[in-house]
Amino acid sequence: MGEPSGIGPEVALAAFDHFGGTIGSHPLKLVGDADVFASHRQALIPTQSKTAAAGPGKPDPRNAAAVTEAIEIAVTACMNGDAAALVTAPIHKAVLNAAGFAFPGHTEFLAHLTGARRAVMMQASEKLRVVPLTIHMPVAEVPKAISKQAVFDAGEIILTALRRDFGILNPRLAVAGLNPHAGEEGVLGSEEETIIAPAIAALKARGFGVKGPLAADTLFHEEARKTYDAALCMYHDQALIPIKTLSFWDGVNVTLGLPIVRTSPDHGTALDIAGTGKADPRSMIAAVKMAADMADARSR
Repeated sequence: MGEPSGIGPEVALAAFDHFGGTIGSHPLKLVGDADVFASHRQALIPTQSKTAAAGPGKPDPRNAAAVTEAIEIAVTACMNGDAAALVTAPIHKAVLNAAGFAFPGHTEFLAHLTGARRAVMMQASEKLRVVPLTIHMPVAEVPKAISKQAVFDAGEIILTALRRDFGILNPRLAVAGLNPHAGEEGVLGSEEETIIAPAIAALKARGFGVKGPLAADTLFHEEARKTYDAALCMYHDQALIPIKTLSFWDGVNVTLGLPIVRTSPDHGTALDIAGTGKADPRSMIAAVKMAADMADARSR
């Protein structure tokens, strides 16, 4: 369901109808407040104990319990094998935080619910897959958050997921440098030589296909994208600017490192257009399709 006063329920219903309630061998089910999904009650599973009294564009902390319960119910269904994958609609972090939600966002909450050691956020489309090593932090703090272990762990999770969830037998990972021109042999910064390159060497020693550190300004043109299956970037905008430029309407947020498949649309709650009929469901449709494809890849 996501935030009930946002466009999440609208695009979820639009995606449900787009696929006619089924994608491949997977029947689609809706999880959330019965009133929010009143037009599709037959597809609800299961009924929530928490209710949401939401008006379009009017978020209310009183809805937080219903939002988090829907996520918990869906995760339990996936963990029990009753569902093949989870697709989440956008949540409103400020509303949840006001109600005492103890996690920065969906990714951390899902890692907690599933017992995952570490979860990694990937943004994916047919044109590009990118992962930011650091996410929501000031740029000034990024260098301190980059370590050999962090780069190695993220790379290992990405490469494992490319094989398991995307069916790529011999995945290729490109790793961007932190500094302009990937440090230019230490002239523009030392992180590439002292942190990123040793992590790449450790991944290669494990038999993974990895290249870098690479200059980010030449990493995302069409010919370059043909040489790798995913790119690991060092900070938020380095990863998200290229994919939002290439795939603004059909990008998908994928959580890697979980024992379950989870995707979501690559947009927020869009409170300003909730209830107006202007919500574009393409990203949610892409998220449902990718979730189904990933679930099928895991079952092979």
